[in-house]
Amino acid sequence: MTNMVNRLRIISFVVAGLLTISVSLFAHHGNAAYDAGKSITVKGTVTAYIWANPHVFVKLDGKDDSGNTVHWIVEGQNPVSMTQIGWTKDTFKPGDEVEMDAMPAKNGNPVAFLGSASPTAPRKRIVINGKQFQ
Repeated sequence: MTNMVNRLRIISFVVAGLLTISVSLFAHHGNAAYDAGKSITVKGTVTAYIWANPHVFVKLDGKDDSGNTVHWIVEGQNPVSMTQIGWTKDTFKPGDEVEMDAMPAKNGNPVAFLGSASPTAPRKRIVINGKQFQ
């Protein structure tokens, strides 16, 4: 009887562990919201820089073709991945003038994604206050 109880405990722990892992896998959303086949240049003034998990964000105010202010959000990868390509919590600050090449949102909203932060992936062009960053 003790052997059967021990076996049941082991099976229960394994099932609980697998459920925990599978829930985390489903939680990550991927890049389906962005058009990987297109690239846009987002230009503007940084209003906020969010260095946090699960993703880093640069918020900036730019202008559309009519001269109206557009509030952009440019998404990067997680801080650990961004560190591998030279970013830090101090890379951007409010007031910085930036240009970033990124993938636009498919729905047309002023949201863009920088793509992979793998050190071997092609870099997106980023200019901060007139200086090429990447």
